[in-house]
Amino acid sequence: MYTTLAATLWARTATSRIHQVALVLLGTVLLAVSAQIQVPFIPVPMTMQTFVVLMIGATCGWRLGGATMVAYLAEGAVGLPVFAKFGAGVAVLVGPTAGYLAGFVLAALVTGYLSERGFGRNLASAAVSFIAGTVIIFACGLAYLTSLIGIEAAITHGLLPFIYSEPTKVALATLLLPGCWKLVRR
Repeated sequence: MYTTLAATLWARTATSRIHQVALVLLGTVLLAVSAQIQVPFIPVPMTMQTFVVLMIGATCGWRLGGATMVAYLAEGAVGLPVFAKFGAGVAVLVGPTAGYLAGFVLAALVTGYLSERGFGRNLASAAVSFIAGTVIIFACGLAYLTSLIGIEAAITHGLLPFIYSEPTKVALATLLLPGCWKLVRR
């Protein structure tokens, strides 16, 4: 079993509840900000949420990464405007993006689990981890969206617009995480 990047950075106090709460709160803030960041990208603008979800899982591990996603969803459910376009409330959690939001939790759990097994310390293992997380997010999102609008429409509106942006975010995360590990090891 390997340690996470967050635990390595806070080596002496990684198990401190205060630090864990701080990491979860920081993660939810980063998620809320990333939900509002839109990058002009053809064919549609993209947010940076999936990138942040993957990085949180990979840097914090499965427990803290999963807890961060659950906290983020809870913040939105109680009315904090943390979702895309400053959305909030339970309606978002049962709307068209509900499956993707649920996928955030599973993706953070999986990338975190893989991170705790040494994935992410080099380019190849980071790519595997982040591709797995992205597939999970889109599988959950498409499954739920299909139940609402059918498979063809779900693929047309819930997958195809992101065919170019998601590999870009996966590539960015794949380059960033091993680079962070190299800096920490110095």
